[in-house]
Amino acid sequence: MLQYEHNFKRKHQLSGSIEVICGSMFSGKTEELIRRLRRAQIAKLNVEIFKPKTDTRYDETAVVSHDSNSISSTPVESSSAILVLGANTQVVGIDEAQFFDEELPDVCTQLANKGIRVIIAGLDMDFSGKPFGPMPALMAIADDVSKVHAICLQCGGPAMYSYRTVTDKSQLLLGEKDSYEPRCRACFGNETPNK
Repeated sequence: MLQYEHNFKRKHQLSGSIEVICGSMFSGKTEELIRRLRRAQIAKLNVEIFKPKTDTRYDETAVVSHDSNSISSTPVESSSAILVLGANTQVVGIDEAQFFDEELPDVCTQLANKGIRVIIAGLDMDFSGKPFGPMPALMAIADDVSKVHAICLQCGGPAMYSYRTVTDKSQLLLGEKDSYEPRCRACFGNETPNK
C-alpha cells in the first residue's frame, strides 16, 4: 500500500499538461491566460511567463491584456529560449504563440513531459481566416483547448475572426482597434478580407 501511494504521488507530480487558449482578437485570450497564471501564483507555484520579443504594443516586457491587466514576463527571440528559461519551473505561460517559430509545439511537449503545466494563448487564425503559425499543431497536442469568442462589431453575435480594416497584405501586422475588428462567420464572409 505504501509503494502504491508513493507511485500515485510521483505520477501526479510529474504529469505535466498543455493548455491552449485561442480565438480572435479582442476575445479575452490574454485575460484568461493572466487569470490562470495568477491562480497558479496564488497556489505558490513557481511560474515563468514568456512572450515574443517582437510584441511591444503595450509594454516591452509585461504581458498586457486589452483591458490593461498585466503580468510580468520575459520577452524571448525564439521558442528554444523558453525550453532553457522555463526548465526549472512548475508552470510556464506563453502569450501571442502565433508569433513564435514552428518549434514551439516540440518545446511545449518537452516541458509537459518534464511535469510542467504549459498554458498558451494565441490567435488560431490570421486576418484572412487561415490557421496561424504553430497554433494548429499546439491545439492538436493540447490536453485542453479553450476557444474564446469576441463580439462581432457588425451584428453583435459571437465573433471568431479577426477582420483587418486596413489594407496591408503582410500576415504579421501588430495592431489594435485601429487595424482589426472581431467578426462572426457571416459578417466576415460578407466582405473579402484585405488580402
